[in-house]
Amino acid sequence: MIKEIVKDTDFLSQPAEATTAEDAPVAGDLVDTMKSVPGGCACLAANQIGSNKAIIAYQDNDRIFVMYNPKVSSGMQRFVTSESCLSLDEPSIAERFKMVTVSYEVLADGKLAPRKRKFTGWTAQAVQHAIDHCEGKLV
Repeated sequence: MIKEIVKDTDFLSQPAEATTAEDAPVAGDLVDTMKSVPGGCACLAANQIGSNKAIIAYQDNDRIFVMYNPKVSSGMQRFVTSESCLSLDEPSIAERFKMVTVSYEVLADGKLAPRKRKFTGWTAQAVQHAIDHCEGKLV
């Protein structure tokens, strides 16, 4: 279901709760909402659609992926950049890594299964942005 983008900074500043397999409908709403954004959307976190759960969705090429309980476990090549956010009216300055390793979970056969993946470039930046949302950080 397509959800409205949350702009309430008090709500967005709360750290997200851990997710379980029962939170899968939130992931579906994230994907539906991302697909509905005019001009596209690089990433979205569950709190941006009103659910304070640690779930993110991000786009890599033409595909959307979902991560449950994502955490950046390592990063390399720090840089400073300006980022826009659907939940904020103005771009913000953010510190990011060009390469990150993320530990997360995926839904497999109705259960959450652990995964780890390395990201680089634009995708690394988008994933870090969404994970910051899960931690209650606004760029």
